[in-house]
Amino acid sequence: MKPMRFSVLLFCLLFLTPTMLLGQAANEPDNSKSVDANLSYLEDQKSPRDTLKFFLTAIRQAINEKQDAAWERVRACMDLSEANPDRVPEIATELWEVINRLEFIDWENTPLPDEAMAADLTTYTYFPARRFDKQFGDLARYGNIAFKKDENGRWQFTASTVKNSHELYLAFEDKQTAKGLEDVTVLTSSNWLRKKIPASLKGIDRTMLSLEYWQWLGLFFVIIFGVIIDQVIRLFLRVISQKIIARHTSTEHAKSIGTAVRPIGLLASAIFWFAVIRLLQLPDTAYTILTGAIQVFGTFAAVWAAWCITDLASEVLMDKASKTDNKFDDVLVPLIRKTVKIFIVAFGLIYGAQSLHINIVPLITGLGIGGLAFAFAAKDTIENFFGSIAVILDRPFEVGDWVVIDGTEGTVVELGFRSTRIRTFYDSLITVPNAALVRATVDNYGRRRYRRWKTYIGIQYDTPPEKMVQFVEGIRQIIREHPHTRKDYFHVYYNQFGASSLDILLYVFHEVPDWSVELQERERLFIDIFKLAADVGVSFAFPTQTVHIAPHDPSPEITVNFSDSAKKQIERQKRGNESDGRAYT
Repeated sequence: MKPMRFSVLLFCLLFLTPTMLLGQAANEPDNSKSVDANLSYLEDQKSPRDTLKFFLTAIRQAINEKQDAAWERVRACMDLSEANPDRVPEIATELWEVINRLEFIDWENTPLPDEAMAADLTTYTYFPARRFDKQFGDLARYGNIAFKKDENGRWQFTASTVKNSHELYLAFEDKQTAKGLEDVTVLTSSNWLRKKIPASLKGIDRTMLSLEYWQWLGLFFVIIFGVIIDQVIRLFLRVISQKIIARHTSTEHAKSIGTAVRPIGLLASAIFWFAVIRLLQLPDTAYTILTGAIQVFGTFAAVWAAWCITDLASEVLMDKASKTDNKFDDVLVPLIRKTVKIFIVAFGLIYGAQSLHINIVPLITGLGIGGLAFAFAAKDTIENFFGSIAVILDRPFEVGDWVVIDGTEGTVVELGFRSTRIRTFYDSLITVPNAALVRATVDNYGRRRYRRWKTYIGIQYDTPPEKMVQFVEGIRQIIREHPHTRKDYFHVYYNQFGASSLDILLYVFHEVPDWSVELQERERLFIDIFKLAADVGVSFAFPTQTVHIAPHDPSPEITVNFSDSAKKQIERQKRGNESDGRAYT
């Protein structure tokens, strides 16, 4: 398996994870809708009696008859303003079991108020009530079951009833089902696990910080198993990656593969924790906090893994792109890498916000209100983005091209969303905004098909004419046979008399892809010319000058006659100089 295939497998593992989680949620009732969306059931909830009957019928259909649509009717019976909407099945099941332990309801004779009796009521308490005091009076301190009428005239279980359903369930757990009803304990995986727990570790009186003893032990073992899964997954993937590297005898991607493997184990741990946390039957507050933390942790691990895998895939693709003649992929791969990373971060932020039950709809709609201000603030960024698109479509240059852009000269090393980076020939890095490229004049030396070279070859003045002709023609033949020179247009002529040499014009074009190859081929051409000069017997001239002095007669002797006064003046001057010399000695 090649590194590229390995990275693809990691991508599949990563992006199937959210799908699995969403698929798990899809098998449960859709709790994302607001309560107001359930007003279609208003006719069935006009009194506490109607609501309770509607609730019991719906939950039997949801659990016993596996009718998924019935969960929406169950949800309509509860005020979820203080509860986690994702826990509707658990909350409803606990309320159902408590009600079935209280009494067998005779709908013809029940004291529950009907529509006429409830006309003047706004709340109604089903439990505690006087008829339950004898058997369950001591359990009233753990919570109540009450109904409240909302502004639409619909009766629902109150928010406090829904919130405290778990504590009330623990209080009634060891009570028998009411006479006339069969045992309605729902045999789910969590209930099965709870039945296996010793009585000394569970119950309303065996709690610490709102959690039963067995739940604390369960959390401890869940964390331990998650850490073990992390280590096993990391070890497994590390062994596979090492085999892949050893099979291809290449270690250039070993570090990136090792980095990409690390967060996969954390992601597997998060998936395990999220899957088993429901088995512990945690209270609503604890469940909400823990699942939110797990989802944030899993989102972080997924973003980290996707980020590392993107870098790994980019390395592999860039390695392949460097081996192709087309340089467009050298520009495309970094852009795709940055685009994918932006989507990864966006996915992480959105999924993380949903995990924390942060409503991002107002934020998105708020962008419409502040869109104008945002557009002004992001003006330069948007210009640079469209500038990069224009560069990609127009392709005035590619990575590796030698360009001159408004006085900036160098080699293009990277084309990004915002800017293009140019490495100058004195090794500095210049960043040019892509918006400027749309209006700039780009002189692309890298797009030259031929690279011109003009110089003069000087030979000595004492070179015979026949050797001059032979040497010039030999240079022409070298150019014709050279594999990287233009054959249809070049000039080699004895061109001028120089100050110290006979000058031959060499005007030639090299057909090479870049400057480095041009230097290599120019060197080859010069060496061939140097060898030709040795074979023909011509010598290269260097700047020299010969001074010719014309012969002439010696100059006649000149006699100067001084006057007496001049002689006396000279004598006085000599004596003065001698006295000055003695004064300083």
